[in-house]
Amino acid sequence: MNPKYQALFEPFKLANGVEISNRLVMAPMTNFASDNEDGTVTEEELAYYKRRANGPGMIVSAVAYVTAGGKGFHGQIGADNDAQIPGLRRLAETMKSGGAKAILQIFHGGKLCPPELIPGGDLVSASAVAPEAQNNTAERAVPRALEEYEIESIIRDFGDATRRAIEAGFDGVEIHGANGYLIQQFFSPYSNRRFDRFGGDLQKRLTFPLGVIREVKQTVAEHAKSPFIVGYRFSPEEPETPGITMAETLELVETLAGQELDYLHVSLTDYRSKSRRGTNDTRSRLEIINDKLAGRAPLIGVGAVYSADEALDALKSGIAFIALGRGLIMDPDFIAKMKNNEESTIQNRLNVDDDQQRVDLVIPQYLWQVIKTTPGWFPGVK
Repeated sequence: MNPKYQALFEPFKLANGVEISNRLVMAPMTNFASDNEDGTVTEEELAYYKRRANGPGMIVSAVAYVTAGGKGFHGQIGADNDAQIPGLRRLAETMKSGGAKAILQIFHGGKLCPPELIPGGDLVSASAVAPEAQNNTAERAVPRALEEYEIESIIRDFGDATRRAIEAGFDGVEIHGANGYLIQQFFSPYSNRRFDRFGGDLQKRLTFPLGVIREVKQTVAEHAKSPFIVGYRFSPEEPETPGITMAETLELVETLAGQELDYLHVSLTDYRSKSRRGTNDTRSRLEIINDKLAGRAPLIGVGAVYSADEALDALKSGIAFIALGRGLIMDPDFIAKMKNNEESTIQNRLNVDDDQQRVDLVIPQYLWQVIKTTPGWFPGVK
């Protein structure tokens, strides 16, 4: 290994005593590979993770829904009933086969769920506020505001999904509070127009996210027989008005820092991106958030890391871990090449007209089609 990159391969011990072998994480990337209607894991999904299991210190799965009413994608795994545990166990074993810690990401899609995937098409959210139409797309459906007893039930669903992750042999769960899904919908002043204990001022908008965290941690305390990782992913700001600003993001970070979580994971498309509003700080969002944390929880950063030098540059911002998403899809051997002094051969472009490349990289067929039809998402795709 080039000594220049040694810092990326230093181990890191979490507060719960679990040691992560290096600072490189496989990011949770939607792969559309489990197309069984019951949300069980498919062979295609297992092959995708197997191809990428050698190298990361930690792998975070594509997100699993905690209840049938929260399924957010075609081809998504579920963690909403015990019949899924055997498949989840195979997934955990595959993710851990190269020495990584396996984390199951869990969520409820809320108003972003496709109605055709939801029983009765019953879209729900914090309030009856549709997502803003973007990129000249048609208006999205208006969700139904959840009743308080339904909110409490969904909180319990997060706990049940955590128990299934424990029984399946995962090393932890990541609560997905980012990317506009239900947990973020409750924190967002755009999506949450409630005036009960789950909405109103910023602190009341935190009631649901904090309820989920407490339920997950209580489940871990009751069921885990060894240290079990609990992480939380969040998005720093929203484009909507009124939406989450950087100032409110920092209030969220301050609150999360007091929850004794094992890590926080900030969702970014580019680790160098700067704040839109809510601060005059000209540093990157990653640096601002890490500074706010002040060492109270390790931070995972992510976004447009396509080379060894970019991974190192991101780590120099002071964060604990770098997550590779698109980078590991384009080159499953990204980390191994760094370790073997072959970083100059890391592949950072896709040729979507070459299906043999898809086969060699073990990219699920549906994901390949999405990449092909989404210009600019991956380097080289126009």
